[in-house]
Amino acid sequence: MPRAWITGAAGLIGNHLIQNASEFAPGWRSRALTRADFDLTDFAAVRRAFRDDPPQLVIHCAALSQSPACQKNPALAKKLNVDVTARLAELAADIPFVFFSTDLVFDGRKGNYIESDQVNPLSLYAETKVAAEAIVLANPRHTVIRTSLNGGTSPSGDRGFNEQLRRSFASGQTLKLFSDEYRSPISATETARAVWELAAQNRTGLYHIAGSERLSRWQIGQLIAARWPELHPRLEASSLADYQGAPRSPDTSLDCEKAQKFLPTPLPGLSQWLAAHPAEIF
Repeated sequence: MPRAWITGAAGLIGNHLIQNASEFAPGWRSRALTRADFDLTDFAAVRRAFRDDPPQLVIHCAALSQSPACQKNPALAKKLNVDVTARLAELAADIPFVFFSTDLVFDGRKGNYIESDQVNPLSLYAETKVAAEAIVLANPRHTVIRTSLNGGTSPSGDRGFNEQLRRSFASGQTLKLFSDEYRSPISATETARAVWELAAQNRTGLYHIAGSERLSRWQIGQLIAARWPELHPRLEASSLADYQGAPRSPDTSLDCEKAQKFLPTPLPGLSQWLAAHPAEIF
């Protein structure tokens, strides 16, 4: 049975790829790679592991994904998001390699982005993802997945948008959610399903994997709060017009038609997914 490496397996999407592999990818043996296994920046150790336990597929989810952390330490952001990706892609030059990127590669002026639209990152985090995309796509065997806000349960309890809302509630914070900043939210379970479906077909190139519904952060919050009514008093609508921080992308919603042509399972919108999964966590 072929082996797949999943980096970032302690994160939201990586964990869902592992947890759902028996259902979505029964033909693969999946190895969950976390920082406890080895440091991906220790390239000699990674090379040895690749030699001793060679995979037939690598799905690379590991990243420094918090934008403030990237801004605070640009060198670390480049090392983790660009250099590690380059080294893994080099080791996996002759096998399928799937790299996770972000909708934030776009400046958000347009929305409903397709894969061929011009990127224009507004943050250092997004810049590192753009750089890594170029490295990965230079190999015709390899694949880049851009995704949006993912929800679900993560091992650390703070990776999903839903988890961030509930942690804010638990700490007594009132969370301001933009009513004019739009994304394409999706359950991490559905993201995992789509990636395994593409991998089964050995699809290469660039694909958008996200929910089919364009929603503002405020709308997403309201849908989540319908599950947990205690959140309602702690959610407050706000506008980008009143925001004084670093530049933000107002509409990075994604068009996923290209990927959907190959996916046996439709990519659901958040409202549809919540209605179909009343007992599951987004």
